[in-house]
Amino acid sequence: MIIVPEREIAALMTRDAAFDAVSGVFAAMASKDAYNFPVIREAIGHEDALYGFKGGFDKAGMALGVKAGGYWPHNLEKHGHINHQSTVFLFDPDTGMVKAMVGGNLLTALRTAAASSVSIKHLARKDARVMGMIGAGHQATFQLRAALEQGRFEKVIGWNYHPDMLPNLEKVATEAGLPFEAVELDGMGEADVIISITSAFAPSLMADHVSPGTHIACMGTDTKGKQEVEAALLARATVFTDEVAQSISIGEAQHAIAEGLIKQSDVHQIGAVINGTHKGRTSEDEITLFDGTGVGLQDLAVAAKVVELAVQQGVAIEVDF
Repeated sequence: MIIVPEREIAALMTRDAAFDAVSGVFAAMASKDAYNFPVIREAIGHEDALYGFKGGFDKAGMALGVKAGGYWPHNLEKHGHINHQSTVFLFDPDTGMVKAMVGGNLLTALRTAAASSVSIKHLARKDARVMGMIGAGHQATFQLRAALEQGRFEKVIGWNYHPDMLPNLEKVATEAGLPFEAVELDGMGEADVIISITSAFAPSLMADHVSPGTHIACMGTDTKGKQEVEAALLARATVFTDEVAQSISIGEAQHAIAEGLIKQSDVHQIGAVINGTHKGRTSEDEITLFDGTGVGLQDLAVAAKVVELAVQQGVAIEVDF
């Protein structure tokens, strides 16, 4: 068995590698060469923690496994560890024997950012110049760095529930050589691409905040009841997602479905656009929306890639098991 500790991930995994891994597995899902297992997520009744499992099998990439982990809200204050904790386990599809154990904390951030950047590449207008960010937490910085590599952006605008966190976004924009401007939500009409990455249970981005031709990536809704954007916005948009079943049950589409504004058949897999079986954006005025719910296959894809890189670079730990 190969072990790749969390401490090695940053030096091994690049944004480009994460992008390619996630793009490939989305394509495999759309062609039915990969599928996710049912998600398990439970409150364990200790330390207010949520713990669960996401897994699947990618026959195209021959990745079989599971990500185990969750959210311990008191970790940082009590123990000095980050609140989100996860580990990915990979198994040999031919024998069922364990192949690898990989630190999953940074990989989760990288694969989530890769998913939105895949959607930007395939759905945003080619002349997109203004990047809008809703949310300014730790994950937002990963999202922004990855997104800015997918176009010729000239400006970043941002809004957050807590404005004192907006310097997180400004720092990333400055590193990329771009100006940053804090705006109110109605100022998002200037954006050609909007990424929303919050943990909200009530919408902040409304349909009238969005201009024709905008691409929106909703990356924070992954639980029943969460909501980042007004349901009416999905009715105005062409909606894409990583996995339709998750989008309509725990993703952003859950609310538009419940209100009868869209049907399940109105939600399309991003992998179909990658494969060329769905045309994607059809006009310059069309609003496109990607509902990134996060699937186990993403975790397996990036973990398999980091194992490959660790072996190539001689930093993989091999143990008998």
